Amino acid sequence: ESVKSNRGSCGTFKVAFKMYLGVTPSVSCSNTAENEFFLMLDKNPLVDFVEELPAGRCSLCYCNLLCGVIRGALEMVHLAAEVTFVQDRLKGDDVTEIGITFLKKLEDKKHKRKK
Repeated sequence: ESVKSNRGSCGTFKVAFKMYLGVTPSVSCSNTAENEFFLMLDKNPLVDFVEELPAGRCSLCYCNLLCGVIRGALEMVHLAAEVTFVQDRLKGDDVTEIGITFLKKLEDKKHKRKK
């Protein structure tokens, strides 16, 4: 059960984004690859916390935090994925776009305690 919403666990990316970030992404699938899709955020919740990139630090991507969170969440359900930024509102793009490519299903390693 979610602490923030007092609802059960989320079953989709859209629900998870709404519950934890307050935004609902739109989803676009690649026609060529069956293991790839894109999440578009009209409003990036991290933009509220960053005023302007420091001089000489234009290559910083504060929003990579979102990629790490998504990748970590997928690993928790045993899916390996590459998560990258395609567009970033902090860099002047119209939307924030995150590309997700599924690489493989990870094996569930159950650790046995030694006696």
